[in-house]
Amino acid sequence: METILSIKPLLAILVSVTAVPFIVFSKRPNIREVWTFIAAIAKFLIVVSMIPVILSGKEIIFTLVDIFSGVSIGFRVDSLGLLFAIVSSFLWIITSAYSIGYMRGLNEHSQTRYFSFFALSLSATMGVAFSSNLFTLYLFYEMLSFSTYPLVTHHQDMEARRSGRKYLLYIVGLSIGFVLPCMLVIYNMTGTLEFTKSGFLSMDVSPALIAALLVIMLFGFAKAAIMPFHSWLPAAMVAPTPVSALLHAVAVVKVGVFCVIRVITGVFGVELLSNSHLNIIVCVIASFTIITASCIALSQDGLKRRLAFSTIGQLSYIVLGAALLSPRGFVGGILHIAMHAFGKITLFFCAGAIFVATGIKNISQMDGIGKRMPITMAAFFIGSLSVIGLPPCGGFISKWHLVLGTLDAGQLALLAVILVSSLLNAAYFFPIVYSAFFNQSKETRVSNRIDEAPIWCLIPICITAIGSIVLFFHPEPFLSLAQMAAESIFIK
Repeated sequence: METILSIKPLLAILVSVTAVPFIVFSKRPNIREVWTFIAAIAKFLIVVSMIPVILSGKEIIFTLVDIFSGVSIGFRVDSLGLLFAIVSSFLWIITSAYSIGYMRGLNEHSQTRYFSFFALSLSATMGVAFSSNLFTLYLFYEMLSFSTYPLVTHHQDMEARRSGRKYLLYIVGLSIGFVLPCMLVIYNMTGTLEFTKSGFLSMDVSPALIAALLVIMLFGFAKAAIMPFHSWLPAAMVAPTPVSALLHAVAVVKVGVFCVIRVITGVFGVELLSNSHLNIIVCVIASFTIITASCIALSQDGLKRRLAFSTIGQLSYIVLGAALLSPRGFVGGILHIAMHAFGKITLFFCAGAIFVATGIKNISQMDGIGKRMPITMAAFFIGSLSVIGLPPCGGFISKWHLVLGTLDAGQLALLAVILVSSLLNAAYFFPIVYSAFFNQSKETRVSNRIDEAPIWCLIPICITAIGSIVLFFHPEPFLSLAQMAAESIFIK
């Protein structure tokens, strides 16, 4: 494949870091948020400018520094990384707008710190998306962990501090305890950490060692929230809703599954996993997580906690798509990064809007709320359809490819997992919508006033909800990028 040397990947990473001093030293909130939007829009435009190059079948590379033989801080933009970068950078713009309505609506403290660490988090996300090797990916993975910690503990109360400790214990503890040793073992065996299309681990390596490395790295990237190393995610819901929305529906959790995909394809390789049948281990772990998380979500009364357990299950759809080792399954898994992001961020936005407008956090208190907040709850319904995988929303496209992937792989049991879990998705989302529109609370019997959240909250909700529908009818450029990623890996 032809490669082009360009500094654009580095610029996409640095633009939000560069904005941090301007955000910090802005004396007025309006100026601070202008810098946030400038950085977010600039990042998105840089990312979008790389689409024509990648769709033409080329890759963009840039090496910042060679550490020693086979290890460097380097970047490579391919179709997989670009898809993830487009989703993250676009939704940062939308979340920045939503943050204004949410943070000001609740008169939250330390808003400058909030916007500063948000910018750092997006730089780390871009770094992961464009990493050309396992070493670079690991560095930015850790950068993301530490830059999101102040966001998770934003409220600075006992619950936030306790959740923050759990967050670091899982996210940083497992990456240092699991991923780092595996990196050292792999480098000692191969002399390199550079990702390749077919993986760089040798077929001569002991199957037992390969299995151990695969499972340890699968759990080590704990941001993927694979059970049993998942409990940090529900705990992190103490963060402000915009943090939950972008970082725990898009950036943080998607970085986790993105790392798993890179390891499966770029380190182990499809041929090695297929010949040794070790992909079945990953499929079983992902399937267990999908079903178990969906069942737990059914019992959660807190809206954000229900969304958190839903996210845990949905993330494992992406892992399952990669582990199927079938082209259409892989396309479905990669597409689900984008489709789930739009659907789930809509749901989190709605949860935040409900809290800002009414102070309600629990599902049991939401009877009749659709009459007070019709736009918000209509968007919630659209987001639910996308996450369940029903038309006319983009989630249907990704789940359709996943279903076809299970058939291509001859895995009828995994087909059953996807279908049963989708029914469970409907079981924990549709009752919320029904009670919001068709049940009556004491308050709605007295008054039918419209009481939506501030406009800065409402507009982002509408954009992401409409985006979920648009992606059903026009899933580009995500579908083309996902298909290119699959072709590069499966077609020799």
